[in-house]
Amino acid sequence: MHNEIRSGTVQMTAAMLISGTMIGWFVVMSGQTVSGVVFWRCLFGAISLLVVCASMGLLRPGVISPRSFSIAVFGGIAIVLNWLLLFGAYRHASISVATTVYNTQPFMLLALGPLFLGERITATKLFWLTLAFAGMIAIVEGKPASTGIDGDYLTGIGMALGAAFFYALAALAAKWLKGTPPHLIALIQVSTGVLMLLPLADFSALPADAGTWSLLATMGIVHTGLMYVLLYGAIQKLPIHLTGALSFIYPIAAIVVDRLAFGHALQPLQIAGAAIILLSAAGMNLGWTPARLRGVQT
Repeated sequence: MHNEIRSGTVQMTAAMLISGTMIGWFVVMSGQTVSGVVFWRCLFGAISLLVVCASMGLLRPGVISPRSFSIAVFGGIAIVLNWLLLFGAYRHASISVATTVYNTQPFMLLALGPLFLGERITATKLFWLTLAFAGMIAIVEGKPASTGIDGDYLTGIGMALGAAFFYALAALAAKWLKGTPPHLIALIQVSTGVLMLLPLADFSALPADAGTWSLLATMGIVHTGLMYVLLYGAIQKLPIHLTGALSFIYPIAAIVVDRLAFGHALQPLQIAGAAIILLSAAGMNLGWTPARLRGVQT
């Protein structure tokens, strides 16, 4: 059991680091419509996962039951709606604000857990998740005011909250599919996305340069194929509260990339917020309690 938790923690951490590495920047720089970005992300992801699943022998009949297949399709619908709303939020609010609001999904997942998975919410779990959320607020508040945010800010906030809800539904689907190869789950879900968005695809406005194709291919192969294999493998192994705590690595990764790629210096309040989030993740992972922390300080 401990080995499974350790393995899931490593997978979840890797998935969040990949997810935080410039996905928002890729979306904006691609110049594509939101539905176009998601379509190409699904298509490139499906192609790469098809090769992986075929090499692993996961495409033979009987690998997945009809019930599990239906749940995977449900998760695929949820994850595609999640992407559409999140990428749309980038266009209405700043990437940092949208990402922070989106990371309310652990709270939604924690609330859904007792209803659908029978997992108990304890005061300690709520404490660490609340503390981590406070850290995210500090990260956003610590960022210097920026200009040039397009569209309605409140619309962006609402879209990011909707994206968080659909992510929580997709995570629930992954929990229900424990024992199903995560590579196959991801393949079914991105294939569902291709079918959902094919009617909206505008093939008359294809990317005109290799740079844009590279961005879209990277989002499909790395940020989708590889990342979701790691993510679903982790979700199947970890309890919901630990999944929620480790997901807060995502905004930290985004801030670090912002610094390394664009030279944007971290503000003191952002550093404090990142430290709070890491403390929360460690507290969840190691089973610390507020009472124990007070005992250490005295």
